Amino acid sequence: MTEHRLRFLIAFTSGLLGAAGVALSAVAAHRVSSASLETAAMMLMVHAGAGLAIASLSANARKPRLFAAAGALMLVAVSLFSGDIALNTLAGFHLFPMAAPVGGSTLIVSWITVALLAAIEATGARREP
Repeated sequence: MTEHRLRFLIAFTSGLLGAAGVALSAVAAHRVSSASLETAAMMLMVHAGAGLAIASLSANARKPRLFAAAGALMLVAVSLFSGDIALNTLAGFHLFPMAAPVGGSTLIVSWITVALLAAIEATGARREP
């Protein structure tokens, strides 16, 4: 897959996750009073925006595929985290044992990866367009 397509796939996925976050927030506000559901919704919306930002940053990075991979990992992780919480809250079962903690831990790793890549970019020469 080309870097260009990967960036737009991340943007597409971010859009879907942002919409899911808003929908889940509405469910939490109007149907099921649950702090866990509110957290899952907020995490989806925050990380949807982060995915868009990371996809944009990758366009001018020296290692654009690494930035894009970190963004993709982040979106998979937040889907796992929030999806498991929502499924458990609304249907009473988990995707698999420890799905939310695995997703949350992977989110932390993806954020650290973004931070390290940004530090590397900040200390190196700028990529010419």
